[in-house]
Amino acid sequence: MELPADAPSLPEVRGRAPSAPRLRIVTWLTAALALVLGLTMAMTAPRAASAADNPYQRGPDPTLASVAASRGPFATTQATVPPGNGFNGGYVYYPTDTSLGTWGAVAIVPGYSALFANEEAWMGPWLASFGFVVLGIETNSRNDGADARATQLLAALDYLTQSSPVRNRVDPNRLSVMGHSAGGAGTLMAALRRPSLKTAVGLAPGAPGNSLNMSTTKVPTMLISGQNDGTVTPSYVQGIYNTLPASVEHAWAELAGNDHLSFTRPNPTEMRILIPWLKIFLDNDTRYTQFLCPLADSTGVSRYNSTCPLVPPGLPTSPPTTPPTTTPPPTGPPTSPPPTTTPPPAGGACTATYRTVGSWSGGFQGEVTVTAGSAAINGWTVRLDLSGGQSISQVWNGTLSTSGSTATVRNVSYNGSLAAAGSTTFGFLGSGAPPAPTPTCTSP
Repeated sequence: MELPADAPSLPEVRGRAPSAPRLRIVTWLTAALALVLGLTMAMTAPRAASAADNPYQRGPDPTLASVAASRGPFATTQATVPPGNGFNGGYVYYPTDTSLGTWGAVAIVPGYSALFANEEAWMGPWLASFGFVVLGIETNSRNDGADARATQLLAALDYLTQSSPVRNRVDPNRLSVMGHSAGGAGTLMAALRRPSLKTAVGLAPGAPGNSLNMSTTKVPTMLISGQNDGTVTPSYVQGIYNTLPASVEHAWAELAGNDHLSFTRPNPTEMRILIPWLKIFLDNDTRYTQFLCPLADSTGVSRYNSTCPLVPPGLPTSPPTTPPTTTPPPTGPPTSPPPTTTPPPAGGACTATYRTVGSWSGGFQGEVTVTAGSAAINGWTVRLDLSGGQSISQVWNGTLSTSGSTATVRNVSYNGSLAAAGSTTFGFLGSGAPPAPTPTCTSP
């Protein structure tokens, strides 16, 4: 910072009583230096810590507006990929910035009889501008099935990291796959074959008749489907979602009014959900969990389920700060009856109250509130009788175990200690007709 041209030196000012103009100069200097120092500390300290903790956390802090934008903060370019290397060529899109190191990558494959150039090419520059290398591939035959598309996706990742002209821009340890329809089914199959993938995203994955059982996957998985899709129906996607293991992070977003071809043209609602997911699991950038846990903008989304808090593998599973006692559950289906409540039995160290939040054909969403009695408790266990043939597929804010028709949910690390009369809530998704259980609660 330069002083005004007529300002005396600081020793001169200190050596004698300053005149009024000189006193104003000293006051101005003191205030200006303090302001600069304060702003510098405020802006650089947190970011320096974040960069040290996660070198892949790049770009400005995200907002609802930024994740919904059609372009991110990075300039991009693209190149044509020739046929060969196990697939029929395609297009690669990537950030031009070489100062930040390597980038996570996603390979995308189109659906049955489709061309990437005609149906998914719009995604390339969009995703690349948010800090990803994107390889969109054409298949060896437009009639290739899901299994062949899985093989070609993995071949594309090998080409991208080992021999492509942009291999030095790609982090070989941060790779993902994505595809539409038969390509979506191929995506899920690729995840089963290569558990080192960071994530897999199926867009209306597969078609009725395909057997997609994801119970052995180790790859965080997102499904995005259309409410009005008559080819890959909501019930079919529900079947896939139900097989995803509780030990693996996963989510399902159903887009309101969308059909099977909605993913073949620019879709801002899809991207508003997809970009945070890729940021979380390819970049370990937990700044983006705020948009998915819970869903920050449900406009255009008819259904949303997730295993919040969506922690990338390898990161601590417990929240960094004290969490709220409850986490809002996933957005319910478009049509839900008024909630029903079953009162708890009186007395005991704790009580549990069940209510049906919403229901649809073949399933329901339930919620249980646990309340401590007249004394504080440290840990709780809730048991529900599901003798009506119901089953629970997903629980948040609790740990599930089952024995016959009894479902047992225990507290997790951050919500087991309750003050006298304090409460917490866990939620779950179930299949079958909504139950009317009388849950029991015990502590510890």
